[in-house]
Amino acid sequence: MQRKSVFVPVLCLLSLLVINSLSCAQTLRPPAYPLITHDPYFSVWSTTDKLTDSPTKHWTGKAQSLEGIVRVDGKSYQFLGAAPPAYRAILPTGESQSYNAQYTFDKPGNSWEKTDFNAKGWASGQGPFGDTPEAKTRWASSQTNKEGIYIRREFNYDGKSDPAKLLLSINHDDDVEVYLNGIKILTRSGYLSEYINLPLSQEGQKALRTGKNVLAVHCTSPRGGSFIDVGIVTPVSFSVMTPATQTAVTVTATQTEYTFMAGSVNLMLTFLSPLLLDELEVVARPVTYLTFTARSSDGKPHKVQVYVGVAGTLAANTVDQRMVANAGNTSGLHWLAMGTKQQPVLEKKGDNIRIDWGYAYLAVPQQAGTQLVPGSINELKNNFVSKGIVAAGKEASGPASDFGLAASISIGSVGTSPVQKHLMLAYDDLYSVQYFGKNLRAWWRRDEKMTMPVLLQTAEKDYSRLQQKSRVFDDKLYADAQKAGGKQYADLCALAYRQAISAHKVVAGPKGEVLFFSKENFSNGSIGTVDITYPSAPLFLLYNPTLLKGMMEPIFQYSESGKWTKPFAAHDVGTYPLANGQTYGEDMPVEECGNMLLLAGAITGVEGNADYAKQHWKTLTTWVEYLKKEGFDPTNQLCTDDFAGHIARNANLSVKAILGIAAYGQMAAKLGDKATAETYFKTARDMAVNWQRLAADHTEGRKAHFDLTFENAADTWSQKYNLVWDKLLGLNVFPKTLAQQEIAYYLTKQEPYGLPLDSRKTYTKSDWIMWTATLADSNTDFQAFIKPVWRFANETPSRVPLTDWHETTNAKQVGFQARSVVGGYFIKMLDGGLTPKK
Repeated sequence: MQRKSVFVPVLCLLSLLVINSLSCAQTLRPPAYPLITHDPYFSVWSTTDKLTDSPTKHWTGKAQSLEGIVRVDGKSYQFLGAAPPAYRAILPTGESQSYNAQYTFDKPGNSWEKTDFNAKGWASGQGPFGDTPEAKTRWASSQTNKEGIYIRREFNYDGKSDPAKLLLSINHDDDVEVYLNGIKILTRSGYLSEYINLPLSQEGQKALRTGKNVLAVHCTSPRGGSFIDVGIVTPVSFSVMTPATQTAVTVTATQTEYTFMAGSVNLMLTFLSPLLLDELEVVARPVTYLTFTARSSDGKPHKVQVYVGVAGTLAANTVDQRMVANAGNTSGLHWLAMGTKQQPVLEKKGDNIRIDWGYAYLAVPQQAGTQLVPGSINELKNNFVSKGIVAAGKEASGPASDFGLAASISIGSVGTSPVQKHLMLAYDDLYSVQYFGKNLRAWWRRDEKMTMPVLLQTAEKDYSRLQQKSRVFDDKLYADAQKAGGKQYADLCALAYRQAISAHKVVAGPKGEVLFFSKENFSNGSIGTVDITYPSAPLFLLYNPTLLKGMMEPIFQYSESGKWTKPFAAHDVGTYPLANGQTYGEDMPVEECGNMLLLAGAITGVEGNADYAKQHWKTLTTWVEYLKKEGFDPTNQLCTDDFAGHIARNANLSVKAILGIAAYGQMAAKLGDKATAETYFKTARDMAVNWQRLAADHTEGRKAHFDLTFENAADTWSQKYNLVWDKLLGLNVFPKTLAQQEIAYYLTKQEPYGLPLDSRKTYTKSDWIMWTATLADSNTDFQAFIKPVWRFANETPSRVPLTDWHETTNAKQVGFQARSVVGGYFIKMLDGGLTPKK
């Protein structure tokens, strides 16, 4: 389902620091900078151009704080992250602690919001309220409960906090009214996917009293899910440390590198997530390296120490969850681990969810001057700043917002020669996915005897090799992408690489097979969605088709097990991380059948044989027969662009069906079945002839093109991105001139930040633009489509991990972020035909 401040290096540090092949010429300012990128739960980003301007965050936007401090001759400078904002609750929300409130689902009498209202007969329950995993008391959608929910909470205010500084903390789904002591202080429509803090309105400030107060809330949810939680907080001030001066930041496929000036020392910080797809064991290894390289800038020696603190939120869903920690030593490594005390393994599913089971690890090679300590993260940080040590904290456990792990590393006396140290951050989730009732382990943990301390030993031994191999790979990827599509195209591919991979989890299947589960990040949280696999596929076709098979296999197994009995492919296999069967509310029959057939055909092309298709030939045959019957002129249904709504006679969806049929014929030919191949190719070609007649817009005065839907009298159009497989697979079902006719038309529809998806709206999907651009025979035309997408990424005000759904007029995010579909950017690198990989 598909639901300018540019930091250019001031100093090219190749001559200043360790020789590093990372480019000094990057000009793209990413919307967000990847730091830790392994899977949908172990994924940390910086959303500001300066690393110290904001707390580091999980891709969902929640703070997962990493803080780094460098101490130069006793003076401290912050170089990594910022302390997350802290608040003291006047009236807590459920995000920080549970609370009791009175509530009713029946419309109450008049003055229900007043302080003196008698709420006799109302129920008492624990907040928040809703139908999400965070809700403590269930409140169903107003589709069945028309009145919504009414809530009353009493609280005392001591009068010490300045009302003008108070904030209303709220998360609502959907429409809400909030009253304080009978006075309406807020009305909001729509929904939120996270808590936000709003200044307490003037009405609220006036209504607030010293002593007893009543907050009353009415929320309705006529659409979809339901959730309501409201509280009042006041900010807690804290001292801000002097930041190191950031001089550069560079993002490559596997690394993000920052350079700083801290006093008279140059410091380089490199995050390396070595997602090298030719080494499955390494890709599946949830270990990120942080490397610190220091050098004197004035020729004099300087004593340098580095501190890294990791907040408990890295292993928690909410800030109030209780964390515990333990420590150990393993063959030359010190390590710390922390996780929630409760350990609710695989108990939560959904979109805006972070992991709260398993353990986050911080590991450092054993060496003089190194300390690893768990405790109050603020206390540990303050100890380092004041004393240069992270003495053991007083707390053995604590809430995720305050408790954490800290490392202090002595880099020693640093002179003109660079000195390098490193540490590792890792995550052991114990079990990763539930697959039709069976809890499955991550691929790296498929042997039950494997543990994270053992894996960390392996990762430590691999450090130097992976550093070097990652640099070589990053340079080659960039060079290959630049050759295929130009520098701006290469910039986008480098940015998309880690995001696309880390929106998946590599899991060992029930039979020991590789399963590669995607999560629909901020589009509905589905797991193993076929029309997420489809746009993501080019990256994996290019670098490791085994992982694409791992995305497709759950859908095949679902059908072949008898659990899915419909004659077309399922949309998904559940809601992440529970893969127990489709949870999306509506099928996409033509979409998903076409996707699976085309992807099986693409794997056949890359591998040079149809062995994988042969394993599932009976299922593919069922699906191709469905397309023969229902695919050419689709009924009113959703396609992968389901956010745009239902549409009948969708011309682009019909293209997918036609090419899916042709791909089946091509696979049959590879299997030696010439008669079947000829039959299905003829069917596809006959359909293509009819398609041109029904989809063509021949209206006098309009530039020749093909419409959004068949026999449409209105002036419509759409990107026919599915046509790209006719070119890549060499199917030759449609005339080659057709795509170039469409390209010429699309060039008249460009907006400042890209080509709109179709004539209905001005928003677009950047992955589909890449596919459409790949249809162009002219490099000039290809560049004309890529430049606005690059401009969007560089200038968007939406500072989130790359969104694939944006507005072409102002570059703002419409929805979605951190999704795997940006793997589709790599499709141009498949241009020229799919050939077996050596």
